[in-house]
Amino acid sequence: MISIRHLHKSYQGSVHALCDLNLDITGSGMFGLLGVNGAGKTTLMRILAGLLAPTRGSVHVFDNNLANAEGRHSVKSLLGYLPQELGLYPELTAREFLDYIATLKGVTDRAEREQQVIETLQLARLVENANRRLKTYSGGMKQRVGIAQALLGSPRLLIVDEPTAGLDPEERVRFRNLLARVAQRCTVILSTHIVEDIDQSCNDLAVLYQGEILFRGSPAELINQVRGKVWTILDDPTDDLILVSTHQLPDAIQYRVLGEPVRHYSASPVEPRLEDAYLWLMNHTRSAVN
Repeated sequence: MISIRHLHKSYQGSVHALCDLNLDITGSGMFGLLGVNGAGKTTLMRILAGLLAPTRGSVHVFDNNLANAEGRHSVKSLLGYLPQELGLYPELTAREFLDYIATLKGVTDRAEREQQVIETLQLARLVENANRRLKTYSGGMKQRVGIAQALLGSPRLLIVDEPTAGLDPEERVRFRNLLARVAQRCTVILSTHIVEDIDQSCNDLAVLYQGEILFRGSPAELINQVRGKVWTILDDPTDDLILVSTHQLPDAIQYRVLGEPVRHYSASPVEPRLEDAYLWLMNHTRSAVN
């Protein structure tokens, strides 16, 4: 579905956002692109959406070459896109906004446009609030409007860039559930720095760091890389251990750590999680670079 070869993107000649990146994304469901802020995720999403030209390399989406205008036009007709910051019209209602976006997407038949607006409002669970002005919406509701507008025109591919950043835990769960429903009808690429969003949603992922792919595979494959390296201890961890989290017990503090704790820690092995594997990968990558 998506084939990326030797993709490079530089800004002002010296800032390298993407460095000789190679990646294939195939199949349905939800694909996760995980990385810290500044890893190059948004640059890659904007290139895939046809909004940004690479410095060099090739990108094909559904066999359409994004290097030419015809290919970009074809991809945009198959694509839904939710950027990090979606420009909304605060005085419009959700229904009015979606009707306007559908018109811009070329859905000129009024009956068809109304049907698509109703369907996307239902999918995003915004029907009861469809006639409220967008300026009254919470952050999570605005993100659901963002997904609704991206789904107009029945796209085959949906790209969402940092969709849960700034949402409270309850809204984040609602939004992940919405993406899971959407992934039943089209392929979704979820770009985020929040490990939990990938862990709960994606069956395939890539980890991006400084414009390069560090890992490509399933969450289970990444987790297996730290099996036998995750422990809980009750003593303050030293610098040779990677601290994952702390948990306050009634009479002590329990530390979740990565590494090989020495005997005096009385360490207890625990089942690894995706967060553990991600921290292990990032820590060792930074150590190798430095």
